Parts: sequence; structure tokens; C-alpha cells
Amino acid sequence: MSFPTARPRRLRRTETLRRMVRETVVTKNDLIYPLFVAHGKGIKKEISAMPGNYNWSTDTVLYEVEEMLKLGVRSTILFGLPETKDEIGSGAYHSHGIVQEAIRAIKSRFPELYVVTDVCMCEYTSHGHCGIIKGDTVDNDPTLDLLARTAISHAEAGADMVAPSDMMDGRVAAIREGLDKHGFTDLPIMSYSAKYASAYYGPFRVAADSAPAFGDRKTYQMDPGNGREALRETELDILEGADIVMVKPALAYMDIIWRVKEAFDLPVACYNVSGEFAMVKAAAANGWIDERRTVMETMTSFKRAGADIIITYHAKDVARWLDEDR
Repeated sequence: MSFPTARPRRLRRTETLRRMVRETVVTKNDLIYPLFVAHGKGIKKEISAMPGNYNWSTDTVLYEVEEMLKLGVRSTILFGLPETKDEIGSGAYHSHGIVQEAIRAIKSRFPELYVVTDVCMCEYTSHGHCGIIKGDTVDNDPTLDLLARTAISHAEAGADMVAPSDMMDGRVAAIREGLDKHGFTDLPIMSYSAKYASAYYGPFRVAADSAPAFGDRKTYQMDPGNGREALRETELDILEGADIVMVKPALAYMDIIWRVKEAFDLPVACYNVSGEFAMVKAAAANGWIDERRTVMETMTSFKRAGADIIITYHAKDVARWLDEDR
């Protein structure tokens, strides 16, 4: 059937009709909101490159969690800023580390919040890399034990899910084995399976004070030019026991989200990273774009590409806008 009989515009005539036939819909259930926690009391320090996002102490973060829940955002992923750093990132797996204490504080007041924890070493090491340094590179295998210890300590503190982001080979298997041995067989792993060595991480490294002191992370994070390799990395994580797989960043890698979703029958998460967030905020502040329309279009694009879960710094705004659109 062709024009004039076929007229696709018929189904675009009114907002009600457009909603009825919409193929892809963003909901609050899709969202995970990142939080950054630091030692101390009364801390609420805005992150300069990420307007509206803050470094929180374990007391003030409760106010942010309360606001999240009122808006209907029921999941967070926690990142920690330790008091001190060392060569082996011991603050990452200390039983009273900052993330561990934040989990306890949040769960004691808001047990209904679903708490995911980032499992990595970069925020905790004095050199800013994601594992043990040998020579001028990260030594993969000794790092696995520290990652497993970190995940176990998060589980013991009350985390609902762990999310390894380090990109060490074999880390999902090491974490799964460690969790199972300590009785956490039901605790899921959301693996940063296809995590690229991206320029879009800049503001995060300010927020988490995690920039590498030397070199870069290209020997363990993925080359931006590689697509097939993302499928290999994802398959390996699934074979090692990942329950959810992730693509990071999201905006420049929607083709990867699509390929992963088409290839594997697991939930797929994407991380709408700090640089993506900051660019929208900067353009909106200058009046160059409509922030609300741009963000919602982007969220819809992530879901259309195949993402089941969206980690985003826009989560609270998205929740407000969804309420306004009802």
C-alpha cells in the first residue's frame, strides 16, 4: 500500500494518539541515580562540572535519598571518596570504608532503596589506577582478590547488587566465587562488560578524585573503535556469572547497546556518563538547547537501542518530568 492510501501522519495528529502508538516509553523503573559519598559530617559539596550533583557525607546523603524516593527513583549506585589512599586501595575493601558505612546508614533509614555499589580500585589507590601496579601497568591477577574482597565487604554491609567497573579479565568469576563462598549466592552482579577508554569520563574524575597519576587506562578499558570486542567481553562476563551486563558510555555507544541486546538474553544497562550529562547542562545553561526535551529524547534513545536500565545523573529531573507528563 502506498500514498495516497498509506498516510503515516494519520497516527501523529494528536498527543493522545501519539502516546497510544508510542513504541518506546521511559519509566522511573528504568533509572538508577549515582551518589558520591565522603567521610565527615554535614557535607554537601556541589561537583563543579556536574550541576545539581554533590559529594555527600553519610548523614546528609539521607536527605538526598529521601528526595529520590519521594520522586519515585528507587535505585542508586554508590561511589566513595576515602579519607586516605594507598598503593593497594585498602579503603575499597575495609569493613568500615566509606561505601560500606554509607550502605549501612542508608539501609538503616531507607531499607526500601535498592543499593548498587561500584566495585573498583581507582578512587582508593594513590596512583588512581584500577588495581595493583606492577612496573608501569595494572597487574591483573593479584587485583582480582582485592575486587572480590571489596564486593564481599559491600554485601556484608547490606548492598543489594555489586557492579564491577575495573575491566580486569576474570573479575566477574572471582567476585561470584567470593560472594558464593560467603553465603551471598542470591546477590546479583551487574558487570561493566563493555566499558570504553572514553573522553566522556572527565567530570566523574573530578567528582570521585580518581584521575590516574600517570599514564591512562587504555590497557584495560576498551578501544572506542571496537564493536565486536564488546560482544566478546560481554560473553565472557556472562559465562563467568554476570546477571546484568552494561555498556559505558551510553550516548556515543548506542550501536553497542543494540548489538549486545540483540546477541544476549540478559538485561542490559547503560551508563549515561558525566561528560554526557555536563554537555547537556552547559548547553542548556547557555540557552542553546531545551534541556527537558533533549534529556527525554536521549533517555528514549537509550531504551530504543535496547537498554533495560539507565544509570543517569538526570534521574531526578526525569522523574519530575514524567510526573508532569502524566
